[in-house]
Amino acid sequence: MPKRPSHEDPAARAEELRRLLRKADHEYYLLNAPSLTDAEYDATFRELQALEAAHPDLLTPDSPTQRVAGAPATEFAPVRHLEPMGSLDTLLEDQDATDFDARVRRLLERGEESIAYCCEPKIDGVALELVYRDGVLASASTRGDGEVGEDVTPNARTVRTIPLSLGKPVPGVFAVRGEAYMTREAFATLNEERSATGEPLFANPRNAAAGSLRQLDASVTKRRPLAFLAYGAVSEAALPWTSQAELLAALAELGMGVSPEVRRISGFEDVRAYHADLRRRRDELPHEIDGVVVKVDELADQARLGARSRSPRWAFAWKFEPVERETTLLAIEETVGRVGTVTPIALLEPVEVAGVIVQRASLHNRQEVRRKDIREGDRVIVHRAGDVIPYVVKSLPEKRAGELPEFVFATHCPACGTELVEEGAHWRCPSGLACPAQRAEAIFHWGGKRAMDIDQLGEKVVARLIETGGVKTLADLYRLTPEALADVERMGEKSAKRLVENIEASKRRPLHRFVFALGIRNVGEHVARLLASRFRFVERLRDATEAELLAVKGVGPEVAASVLEFMSRDDVRALLDDLAKVGVEPEPAPETATPVGAPLEGAVFVFTGSMARWSREQASERVTSLGARTSGSVSRKTTHVVAGEAAGSKLDKARQLGLNILTEDEFEHLAGPPPPAG
Repeated sequence: MPKRPSHEDPAARAEELRRLLRKADHEYYLLNAPSLTDAEYDATFRELQALEAAHPDLLTPDSPTQRVAGAPATEFAPVRHLEPMGSLDTLLEDQDATDFDARVRRLLERGEESIAYCCEPKIDGVALELVYRDGVLASASTRGDGEVGEDVTPNARTVRTIPLSLGKPVPGVFAVRGEAYMTREAFATLNEERSATGEPLFANPRNAAAGSLRQLDASVTKRRPLAFLAYGAVSEAALPWTSQAELLAALAELGMGVSPEVRRISGFEDVRAYHADLRRRRDELPHEIDGVVVKVDELADQARLGARSRSPRWAFAWKFEPVERETTLLAIEETVGRVGTVTPIALLEPVEVAGVIVQRASLHNRQEVRRKDIREGDRVIVHRAGDVIPYVVKSLPEKRAGELPEFVFATHCPACGTELVEEGAHWRCPSGLACPAQRAEAIFHWGGKRAMDIDQLGEKVVARLIETGGVKTLADLYRLTPEALADVERMGEKSAKRLVENIEASKRRPLHRFVFALGIRNVGEHVARLLASRFRFVERLRDATEAELLAVKGVGPEVAASVLEFMSRDDVRALLDDLAKVGVEPEPAPETATPVGAPLEGAVFVFTGSMARWSREQASERVTSLGARTSGSVSRKTTHVVAGEAAGSKLDKARQLGLNILTEDEFEHLAGPPPPAG
């Protein structure tokens, strides 16, 4: 954003700010390619607000401060909203939020009396209005300019969390408003698929949701994992509820998704505590949020407070610190992954993003670097949210100091010098475990908690073992002695003894863990279980034919090809023989593993909180062995939620959805006693 020169007159500055905001609105709402970060947009908007407040004669009817940003795309039919869809004032500072509460109490003539507020997460998605006529979905439209939106009804009908009819009769015209969004997991999967096919990646879940909703072909939207959460409603008739919290509870009863984090809070000190709690837990939620929405709870009070031309006086969005920051890309480094994929990584001038110092960020693949025109020395925007590795959203070529050369990608593996091969959007080193980088990644993966579970076998230890030449293959791990580890830097006698004991204990892990630990391309934990259940022994899986692999339910041609290619390699067959020689004997899968008609076949379990007699892993293993699946999030597909001590938002959502909730004792009645201790 250009800085304001001291000599610039207010009228010129106001016009410049309006131009910047209109341009940003167009890019954000219509092109899904924002040029300003959220923080930059908010700062620009607040500056224009302050300028217009100080110079009322500069206020124009078409100023971005006077209407909701965005305009309907010409490709979609216009839909006039039942009532205008205003946007919320955004506040960043604690004092501004405190001032809001004081202003509300003054306008409502409440003195020092506490106001009841309804608070919920501000989901970073796309606002939708769903119009139901006599309880049946009639239309769906985007916010647009607040008065008129875009008709995206065919696309909205493909979103499974949008009910086609309400759970109870609602006569007349009833419009539900909410946010269409994409979970972190769904977003990551979508970008992985696009990366594999060489398609441009989405910058963030919000852009992915917007791009998915605004498809002219609804079948494309159907393939995108969108979800919807309601946050309000309007009607031709008077609403029968008296408060915002009561309205949201009613929407949940009608079949709408409502955030399990919604809270009715009396007094602003507790609102402040809610904001701090969600800020702390933001990375734990299944979707990205960028703040908290605070609304006066009583609907009569909302009506009394009214609205400005652009936003209501009874609500605001209390934003968190941004998850995007600008910094300098110092260099591009190409790293080699576990299966040989060479990935460009940005080495950054350290920058704090959402409370974490970021120095490295993903550039995804070579095509993305070229498409985004990212060069060493560029100023770039870095995004970080949740547990996802930070990534570079875009470069800022307008800030380049002169010409910067394009990055020259390697033609040979940076770790072993082998010529790289092109595979779709990626380049890969074909050397396998002969490549030291792949060997290090493979050994670290082998010792992972969900693989062979070798405690203390961290990345630094693995790197030192390879550097000293003590470990060249996975089997070499089982030849290590405490004495041999004495040469490893910073490895004390006790640590060396414990590591050797942990390695020894891993020799008898279940077969599905062994299969996952091998690091076969396209074989994750779930597929590893399927293969282990079908073949039961390593030898049978090693010698399986394509027809036998394809006969396994859940295994397709791509997975079958990966397993065949892996098991046919001479170095892999030699490794399997060597592992057997050093005593690694995975436990065969039981003959009754997940049979048709298993006691819990088709069930989906979610575990929340801590149990006294079970670890999360033990409980998951047990229900899986009985034919069930486990999930990390609660949805309508969930059949059982097991709630231990300190169960959190998952339990709240399970109650809202009316799911089957089990105590630890009830879980044991269903799944049997826990495994023996030790």
